[in-house]
Amino acid sequence: MRFFALVTRIMQQMFRDKRTMALLFLAPLLVLTLMYFIFHSDEVDTTLGVVGLDEKVVTLIEHGDINVKKYDHLSQQQALDDKLDGWLKVENGKVLLTLQNDQPSRAKALQLKLKQTLSGQQQQAIPISIDYVYGDKDTVLFDVISPILVSFFVFFFVFLIAGIALLKERTTGTLERLLSTPIRRYEVVLGYLTGYGIFAIIQTLIVVFYAVNVLDVVLVGSIWNVLLINLCLALVALSLGILLSSFASSEFQMVQFIPLVIIPQVFFTGLFPMDGMADWLVNVGRIMPLYYASDAITGVMYKGYSFKDIGFDLSVLVGFALVFIILNIFSLKKYRTL
Repeated sequence: MRFFALVTRIMQQMFRDKRTMALLFLAPLLVLTLMYFIFHSDEVDTTLGVVGLDEKVVTLIEHGDINVKKYDHLSQQQALDDKLDGWLKVENGKVLLTLQNDQPSRAKALQLKLKQTLSGQQQQAIPISIDYVYGDKDTVLFDVISPILVSFFVFFFVFLIAGIALLKERTTGTLERLLSTPIRRYEVVLGYLTGYGIFAIIQTLIVVFYAVNVLDVVLVGSIWNVLLINLCLALVALSLGILLSSFASSEFQMVQFIPLVIIPQVFFTGLFPMDGMADWLVNVGRIMPLYYASDAITGVMYKGYSFKDIGFDLSVLVGFALVFIILNIFSLKKYRTL
């Protein structure tokens, strides 16, 4: 009887907690649906630009399942703007293959297709020199995704720790006692952001310097830009974690936000190819902070982007942080009206 009484009490407690029930049953369906659309995206063929190549060779390449774009003149910037995986040029009787190599797997696939297509042909008597825009022939997938992982861990741990810490402040009555004083809501929010932000900055410095100096993660651009990106992302995670903690009544509920807030963002960081995604799915990714942080951090660490190149991504991250901070101020109304 005591066994059934315990089971009954647990079931009644779960049924009374509508938020937990919704997260328990609906969150997995949301994530599975998102994964379905992402992994059922159309596969995008590799695209090759050609300049000055014989028409017979071009036709041969096209028969090798490679999208070919013909140019009279082609600069590197134009090739990057046209999102070419690589381009072939004939200069002074020599053939030069330039691979963008922003995705090493696609660069290797293009190189392999060309080798198989031209194998045994007379044109192969002419040596083909290979150059890379980003990285080199030894570049592997981890060199591209490691900057993304650095930002992800900064975002994840700052979000979780800040949310649980403020939740503890609220459940122990500290926040209510604080709000019983003449302090204003914006002062409370800024105080918590600054207090927890100091530790977020320390964590960001440790993660970035450890990744670069100990793990030897690739770094082409300035480390100061890397720090700036991660500090902006930490501010977003901090303000978002504090905001969502106001809607949780326990640490368990705070952790339950992870499938709704963290996991969906992972699919739009670049860890999974976005080339073949539907436009509406890509637009979903554009409302997520990690989308912009990953674009900026990969640009700096792997492609050598400057501050000017990542200005838009940083502006969006700051915009996210400001929106969450303002929402934090309004969320305190339910604890006290000033």
